[in-house]
Amino acid sequence: MSERRQITHMQVRMVRMAMERWHLSVGEVARLFQQYQVFEYIRDCFGIFHVEGDEAVWEEIVPYLKVRGCSYA
Repeated sequence: MSERRQITHMQVRMVRMAMERWHLSVGEVARLFQQYQVFEYIRDCFGIFHVEGDEAVWEEIVPYLKVRGCSYA
């Protein structure tokens, strides 16, 4: 699988985790992730993230969102 596809898969998994944990729709999470540039963050950090499990990636995303003022994080 290409790196681009792997990044997309990770982004989707993080959207699903956010949906489950924050009880939001896919559209609501997607808008938050776009607003706070989470998709870009995942892409930019993929070199490190790809060797971590989803929980570890999630634990990096939450503080990233908190610092940016996201009320869900």
